Amino acid sequence: MKRDSRLSGVLHILLHMARQPGPQTSEILARAMETNPVVVRRLMAGLREQGLVRSEKGHGGGWVIARDLERITLRDIYEALGQPEILALGNRTEAPGCLVEQAVNAALGSAFDEAEALLLRRFGEVTLAQLSADVVAMMPDATEAMTLENAHEA
Repeated sequence: MKRDSRLSGVLHILLHMARQPGPQTSEILARAMETNPVVVRRLMAGLREQGLVRSEKGHGGGWVIARDLERITLRDIYEALGQPEILALGNRTEAPGCLVEQAVNAALGSAFDEAEALLLRRFGEVTLAQLSADVVAMMPDATEAMTLENAHEA
């Protein structure tokens, strides 16, 4: 099963945007993610609908973060993406009348629900400001500022 990496991708985009002055085009953000600008626009659409980003048209336009980083949590972004499935595991449902399947599904379902609730609670505690600070802490002392063009250089 393919994993859904949209949350990770959007966080990547937003953290790059947080370090750049002014609007960033889909083309520039796509280069930072090594993807197509259409993918960036699709990812950003849900965030725009939730008021997390906005797009500015015309010359010098592009995407900007619409809220203070302290006011955007991982949960906000997760919800703006349409709440993708968190767990790849699921219950078997081929024999709903089977008592063994019922017992297994009850035990697993309870564990899945607890794990999801814990993860969502944690998502609500982590802000983009915290992640941005983590990025800064990981940066080597450099005379050259990190740009979208040089951020991925080894």
